[in-house]
Amino acid sequence: MGRAPEDVSRHMLRCPPNKSVGIRGQRPWRRTGRKPPVPAALGVLLALALLALAHLPPLPDRSPHLPPASSLPGPRWEAAAPLAGGRAQSERPPAHLRRDQPPGRGRRWRRGLVGDAPPWLSDDDLQKMHLLAGGRVVSKTRVPAHGQVLRVGLRAVGDAEGDTSPASPEGDCWDGRCGLIKRPGDLYEVLAFHLDRVLGLNRSLPAVARRFTSHLLPYSYTNGSLRPIIWWVPDLRHLEDANNDQNSCALGWLQYQEMLRPHGPTLAAGDAPCSSIPRSEWSRLALFDFLLQVHDRLDRYCCGFQPDPSEPCVEERLHEKCRNPSELVLVHILVRRSAPSRLVFIDNAGRPQHPEEKLNFRLLQGIDSFPAAAVATLQSGRLQSLLLESLRMDRELWESQGGAEGLRPLLRTIDGRARVLLRYIQECNLTVFEDSLR
Repeated sequence: MGRAPEDVSRHMLRCPPNKSVGIRGQRPWRRTGRKPPVPAALGVLLALALLALAHLPPLPDRSPHLPPASSLPGPRWEAAAPLAGGRAQSERPPAHLRRDQPPGRGRRWRRGLVGDAPPWLSDDDLQKMHLLAGGRVVSKTRVPAHGQVLRVGLRAVGDAEGDTSPASPEGDCWDGRCGLIKRPGDLYEVLAFHLDRVLGLNRSLPAVARRFTSHLLPYSYTNGSLRPIIWWVPDLRHLEDANNDQNSCALGWLQYQEMLRPHGPTLAAGDAPCSSIPRSEWSRLALFDFLLQVHDRLDRYCCGFQPDPSEPCVEERLHEKCRNPSELVLVHILVRRSAPSRLVFIDNAGRPQHPEEKLNFRLLQGIDSFPAAAVATLQSGRLQSLLLESLRMDRELWESQGGAEGLRPLLRTIDGRARVLLRYIQECNLTVFEDSLR
């Protein structure tokens, strides 16, 4: 058993510059900036309270009672606690979780997708999920340097135009009708997509679980195993360097940390790496990667924890480079040509079994604020139930994992990491920011 989240966060966390860590056992007003109450003032307040009670009218014979919480209409939203260094969160749920949707957002059923669509899944999400879950495979293409990944062209069932026009792999993909079929072990990418939407980040790509039967695919893809299929982005921007084509811009660790400094060099200069990406995007990425423990983007060298000898970062001798930060680079830093200021999160399976005592706080290094809507969702205490509601939309994944009971251990792990993150935010006196860009 690992240590409790509080111990883990205190042992591993490193606050951003100019942010102080709280002291264990300190009183609440030390964290919130309030002064301790004066004993004399407390005495006066107590006397006034007793005086008010003495003048209250007598209680009626039968006092009215509120109905039990289970009978109250609508979903319950728990008030989020104030964050140190920031304002208190509203008792109203974040906008992306509200049920007051415009007309037409009622019950939507698609092949492979069931139930009422939760408000955080957009119509565009549902359309892409429908294509991925039930679209007919019309072409396949190997992805260079990714031996176990296939890019497939898809045609929606019942698409009259698609049924008659010849398959064109490149044309289908540019029209947004392609997906990446990945390994069975990458199935957690489906969970990552739903986590992204529940938190209101909206930076990962639609993903569903599916079993394939198409004669166009190799037998290893049609043997009944469940695989994730991820929507293919037609306009991802890649570097021309063949050795670094999984990035939209080349960025080293030291450059990245300099970008995150509040008073660091401005990114307006066109020659600065990743100059189009605002600091708020890195905050979204860090929060997402910490919850899933995705190390490949920000810490592919495993510098933020002690890796096991079997870890790829050890076998490939990457971990040795941690001694020289100037050699460390970020990977999978991608944007779309149509939206160069928004990161695209790919390869998000993460590490669902990563132990608590090895949580990688390096993923948070340099980040001094987080998106308010995501933090409010984490504070609400409803993360697990919201994820279950979202994951229920994916019939194949839901049934393969044993429904809610089968998924709960994994969701408890994510929820535990969320509590660690919230404590980190509080003890480092970090702030939240409103989302101005969705």
